[in-house]
This record gives sequence, C-alpha cells and structure tokens, in this order.
Amino acid sequence: MRRRGIGKRIGWVLFTLVICLEAEVIKPLPDTVEVDAQKAALGKALFHDTILSKDNTVSCMTCHDLAKGGDDGMKYSFGIHGQQGGINAPTVYNAVFNFRQFWDGRATDLKEQALDPITNPVEMGETLPHVIQKLKASPKYNERFNRLYTDGVTADNLADAIATYEKTLITPNSPFDRYLKGDKNAIFPEAKEGYRLFKLKGCIICHNGMNVGGNLYNRFGIYTDANSTQLGRYNLTGRESDKFVFKVPSLRNVALTAPYMHDGRFDTLYDAVKWMSQYQLGRYITDREIRQIEAFLRSLTGKMVK
Repeated sequence: MRRRGIGKRIGWVLFTLVICLEAEVIKPLPDTVEVDAQKAALGKALFHDTILSKDNTVSCMTCHDLAKGGDDGMKYSFGIHGQQGGINAPTVYNAVFNFRQFWDGRATDLKEQALDPITNPVEMGETLPHVIQKLKASPKYNERFNRLYTDGVTADNLADAIATYEKTLITPNSPFDRYLKGDKNAIFPEAKEGYRLFKLKGCIICHNGMNVGGNLYNRFGIYTDANSTQLGRYNLTGRESDKFVFKVPSLRNVALTAPYMHDGRFDTLYDAVKWMSQYQLGRYITDREIRQIEAFLRSLTGKMVK
C-alpha cells in the first residue's frame, strides 16, 4: 500500500510538470457571448422577479446576487418561508462555460438547470403549471412571450429565456485575462509567482480551461477524509465510487464568493487554499506560498455585470 501511494504521488508530480511545460492551459474569457438580445432581456426580468416563487418573496437574484460575485455570501441559502438549503449556492457568473450545472452535475446545461430552483420546495417552492398560469395572467410577460415565442408562455420557453440571460453573465477582462493576452504588467509579481505555484503544486490539474475549473468531476478529499455530509454524485448514480464526488468549481471571481466548498466550510481564501493543498493534493505548502497563490486567485476577478 505504501509503495502504491508513493508511486501515485510520483505520477502526480510528473503529470503536473508536464502540464507546466506544455502550452497555456488556462484561456481568457471572451468579451461577449452571442445571444438573442430580446430573449435575454426577458430572461433578465424573470431572473430578478419574485413572481417565480410560490409566495412571491424569492427570485433567482436572491441566491445569485450579481453585486456579490453571483452568489449570496451565505453558507447555505434561504428560500420561501425562511427554509434553509443544504448546499452552498454556486456563482451564476460564467456558469455557461461549465460542462455541467449544480455541484452534483445533474443538469447538462443552463436551460436544464433553470427550472430546478423554481420547483425545489426549499427554494422557490412553485409548480410549473402555477408559474405558467401567473405569467400568462401578467400582461407584461404574456405579451413578451407571445412576441418572442410562437407558442407563448411554456415551461420550455421560460427555461430558455432565463438560460439565455444567464449566458450573458460573464466576467471578462480580469487582470489575469489581460496578462494572458500579453500585458505582462497586468498582475503583480506576487500573483505571477502564485500562478507558478498554482501549476507546480498541482492545482492546475483540476482548475484549468477557460473557467479555471468547472470542466470535470473530482472526489472531495483525495488524500484525507474530508468529512463531507453531502454525498455528491452518489445521490444520482448510487455508485459507491461516486460518493463525495462533485463538479470542480470555477475559480473565476473566487475572491468574491466566500464561503468556500460545497458546504461553505471556509470563510477565507487562505484557509481554502491551505486545506486544498493537504486534502486534495497531499502536499506541504508554506504560509508565503499560500499568500502568493491567493494573490493569483484575486487576479481572476473580472468585470461584473451592472
């Protein structure tokens, strides 16, 4: 068992070094995403409207505040009647670039994701027939749906409108994006060293691509038991190998989205980085290295939607 563990670690280090030597594996975000502007405008109105909740008190914006990094800054969010959820709300920013939606990946895209919070009894607590009835009874919504969709107000069109708006919620031109595009002075030396360590320590293996994550699943607690009360993809598949397996989150704007992890167990980037080095990478990391990686992570904060 000891030899196997040593071999696994050597393989991990070699793989990391190969990645560091190859072409850049993080890509800058695009400045825009092409969508139907009128459908996006309708989706924006719906995203901010409490009409989608059973008691008209909760909107998408309640848990995904665009002024707070696209989440709500809470360990667990609150839905109708003050009910508390059981998992940390992920940011809606740049979600269009994730390969799956939700921590357990149960939705394949934004459109499939859009209706889940509406019908979740702890979140908005509605039924789709009643939501459709309310939207049809609303002159402003009924007219807009009929103008944009041949079949008017339907659950599918509701999901499409919200998803179309959410596709526009991207945060380009972060300092690190500008650095990738050739502006070597866009980030400070500490952040540059943090990025080098981010690759060298192995963070880059899971947090890569345009979204610096969001493109694969991984076990939560690889080297040490993470004591997670949520089971992740196991709830969907029932496979033992999927216990504690979650979608790797994007690190875009991570400086704005505390608390961290699916269970919101850490309030600071420092603590999150320190924990990840031990539990996910099985590697020692110094206080100075943590601060440098933290500086790199802060350079991932992009332009927020107004």
